[in-house]
Amino acid sequence: MPPERITPPYHSQVASPRRILAMLQGRASMADDPRWRDHGAASREEYARWADHLCGMACVQMVLGALGRPVPDIHVLRREIQVCGGYVEQQDGSIKGLIYSGAVAWLAQQGIAARIILDEPADAIPAKIDQGALYIASVHARIRHPDMDPPSTGGHLVLVFGQDRLGRLRFHNPSGHTAASRRDVRLSPEAFSRFHADRGILIPL
Repeated sequence: MPPERITPPYHSQVASPRRILAMLQGRASMADDPRWRDHGAASREEYARWADHLCGMACVQMVLGALGRPVPDIHVLRREIQVCGGYVEQQDGSIKGLIYSGAVAWLAQQGIAARIILDEPADAIPAKIDQGALYIASVHARIRHPDMDPPSTGGHLVLVFGQDRLGRLRFHNPSGHTAASRRDVRLSPEAFSRFHADRGILIPL
């Protein structure tokens, strides 16, 4: 087993990650987040509208940090990636994205190689990580409760950055509801596969 990597800097998709549990339980709302300005939103309304859609942007922030690159505010980053096709605002007001091709195009503009991964099971991830890569993985958001079975796979993004000496995948979750479910979460590939949609974005280092 290779030595464990240095943990990339963590970024949350919300400005106040300690409020995530209250938000999930309906005891707080995105619009009430007192730190909304910290994420670069132009208004409280913009912050609240986009917060649920920024897991991919938090993952890109973590990739930039791991590479020693400057890390823009999450809404600054989102706007730039949206121009590249990473998000589409629908006529009914809904938001489509993260669209992987837009994120990959933006990363290419920064001189960062990345490629879309499709139909790759979780047990194929360790070899890619060991060869030197970061992986933005599509998982179900219920991965914050690994003892629970998800109703489906995909719909949320986490950053896989390593494997520990027990063979467990190491990842950061932008919407973890506790410290333990946010930073350096560790799950076996078998457990991870219950949430994984077998797709994501691979960033070779």
